[in-house]
Amino acid sequence: MKKISKAIGAIAIGLILLLLVGFTVFGQKDIPLEKLKAKYTTAASSFMPIMGMQVHYRSEGSNEDTLPLVLIHGTSSSLHTWDSLVNLLVATTHKRIIRLDLPAFGLTGPNPANNYTSSYYIRFLDSFLMQLHINRCILAGNSLGGAIAWQYTVAHPNKVNQLVLIDAAGYPRKNEKGSLGFKIASMPIINNLLLFITPKSLVKKSLETVFYDPSLVTEATVTRYHEMLLREGNRRAALSLFQNRTIQDASPIKTITAPTLIIWGAQDQLIAVEDAYLFQKDLQNNSMVILKNVGHIPMEESPDAVAKAIKEFLK
Repeated sequence: MKKISKAIGAIAIGLILLLLVGFTVFGQKDIPLEKLKAKYTTAASSFMPIMGMQVHYRSEGSNEDTLPLVLIHGTSSSLHTWDSLVNLLVATTHKRIIRLDLPAFGLTGPNPANNYTSSYYIRFLDSFLMQLHINRCILAGNSLGGAIAWQYTVAHPNKVNQLVLIDAAGYPRKNEKGSLGFKIASMPIINNLLLFITPKSLVKKSLETVFYDPSLVTEATVTRYHEMLLREGNRRAALSLFQNRTIQDASPIKTITAPTLIIWGAQDQLIAVEDAYLFQKDLQNNSMVILKNVGHIPMEESPDAVAKAIKEFLK
C-alpha cells in the first residue's frame, strides 16, 4: 500500500510539475483593455454604460435613417467581423448601421452578473436600443447573434421591421464537425485550462473550420480573434457561456411574422446548411440565399454576396 501511495504521490507531483511547465511555456495573460482599445477602436467607436458594462459599439452611415440596420456578431467574435460588409453598405446605401460587442466578447467584456442566458441577451439588447432611442430597426445576426436576433424578434415583434439571419443558431445540433476551440470549451475540467493556456495555434485551428477558404485565415485575422479572447475577463465569460448552454426551443420561430432574409454558407461546419431549410420551413415570410464555397461567417468570407443579398432584401 505504501508503494502504491508513493507511486500515486509521484504521479501527482509529476502532473503538477507538468502543469506548471505548461503554464510557464504556453500560458497567456489577459490583455489590458486600454491596450486593446488603442489597437481596435476607430473614430467611429463609442462606449455606452449599460447594465454595469461599458459597451463598445459603432454607428456609421446616414444619421438621418430612422430605421437602422443593427448587426449582432457570433460566439468568440466581435463587431470587427462586420468590417467589410459595413464598408460596402455604407458606400452603396443610405442606411445607418449600428454594430456592437456583445457582453462576454470584444472590448465590452464580461457582465457583472456572469449571466449569458438568452433572456439576458434579450434584455441587454433592448436596453442598448432604448439608450440609442431606437424604437424600431432591421435586425441582423450571425450564429449566436442570429439566435439573439430571432429571439429578440419573438419577444419584441413590434420593434423589428425586418430580420436577417446569417448561419444563425436556433435548432438542436446534429453531427456538425464543429471547431476545435468549441469542442475543448465543452469538455468538463479540461476546459478550465483555457483560462490560462489559450495558444494562438488553437484559435487558428478553430478558424480553419469556420472559414471554407483557408487562405482567409490570415495572421491578422488569427491575431484579432486571439487578442479579443484574451481581453480581461473574456475567457472566463466565454467558458461560463459554454458551461451553461441549454438546448434551445425552436418552436417560437414559427410565430415570427417579420420579413426575414436567410443567408447561409453551404459549407458551414458549425451549423449545417440543413438548418437554413428548417428556418425557411418555419418562418412565415422569408427569402433565402445559399452561398456556395462559403463557411460559417459569410460576411467575412463573401462580403460582396452578403451585401448584395441584404440590399435587395431591404428594397
